[in-house]
Amino acid sequence: MDASKYEKYFSKEGFWTKLKKGAKDAGIKVIYSGLLLFYALESPKTPLKAKVQIYGALGYLIFPLDFVPDLLPVVGYVDDLGALGLALGAVAMSINSDVKRKAKDKLRDFFGEDAMSSPDLIEIEAQLVEKEDAPKSDEEASR
Repeated sequence: MDASKYEKYFSKEGFWTKLKKGAKDAGIKVIYSGLLLFYALESPKTPLKAKVQIYGALGYLIFPLDFVPDLLPVVGYVDDLGALGLALGAVAMSINSDVKRKAKDKLRDFFGEDAMSSPDLIEIEAQLVEKEDAPKSDEEASR
């Protein structure tokens, strides 16, 4: 899936509207992934190439008529999670402790304190650590 064609659908207002309306249906994995990407997008430390990927993934999240329509509870967000996961993997190096803190603070607003011990949050965190610890390609290592 090429999420870049969806970047034109991204807007801050659209992002927050989508999260507020769909948080419970989308679940912690989707919302936390989206929040991580959103705050990485706002970070001046995130490279432009990563921001382009983030715009595409968040645009895909916002667009209601994607591969599996979001109107279908839970199932409608499976493809969104896939797009967000691909973007997270690609931009994991841009997700620092400040980005994680902001995302967790906002996640608490949506789901309450219990979200901080959710297996879904822990799984996303573990995936980010794996990406940080993964061997770098020759191109990444030379930067």
